Amino acid sequence: PKSTPAPDRHRPSSAPPAAPAAARVLWKRGDTGRDVRELQARLRQVEWLVDGPTGTYDDLTERAVSGFQGKRGLPRTGRTDTVTWQRLLGMSHEPGKWDLYLMGGQPAAAPDLRCTSGRVLCVSKSSRTLRWMIDGRTVSTMSVRFGSQYTPTREGVFQVYWKSRHHVSTLYDSAMPYAMFFSGGQAVHYSYDFAARGYAGASHGCVNVRDEAAIADLYAQVKTGD
Repeated sequence: PKSTPAPDRHRPSSAPPAAPAAARVLWKRGDTGRDVRELQARLRQVEWLVDGPTGTYDDLTERAVSGFQGKRGLPRTGRTDTVTWQRLLGMSHEPGKWDLYLMGGQPAAAPDLRCTSGRVLCVSKSSRTLRWMIDGRTVSTMSVRFGSQYTPTREGVFQVYWKSRHHVSTLYDSAMPYAMFFSGGQAVHYSYDFAARGYAGASHGCVNVRDEAAIADLYAQVKTGD
């Protein structure tokens, strides 16, 4: 009988080689949530994004991801896939709570019991929020910023003793619009710097508000003695 020839081990297989698996897309334009905030915070760390994390994968985020991808020889899709994300993880560190909420937006915790009666500007350092409350009802909530470790914002129960719509600090020569003074030179007021830089900066002890429309409305409602 004829013997069967041994297969040629050097002859290439007739089957085409398997294509590499495509990277899975994690987030893309239009997505929202905490994961998108982390992506944006990490892009800020490597200087591909300037604006603070918003939690929305917008056109600025898409352009930042595309630029990051192109710089590293990856396809410039603008979508964050598993390969792009792993590369970014290796170049950045875990963002802290206030890196994720650089411009505010952290959900407010339950108000202190001292805020549940009367007319109260209920300010929380833990959630960085100000609640304007009347008889236990929250009328409005806004993000706030405080003093640095060298000029801390005082803690306790105070009363608004003076309001000054167009105030300018005589000590620091800085504008303090819609100022509502509660302890010495410390006041709740609008801050242009907070509006521009978020929690990357700090006040000289005052409670800064970055939403001008919100504090303008608040200023109109708050009375001396609140």
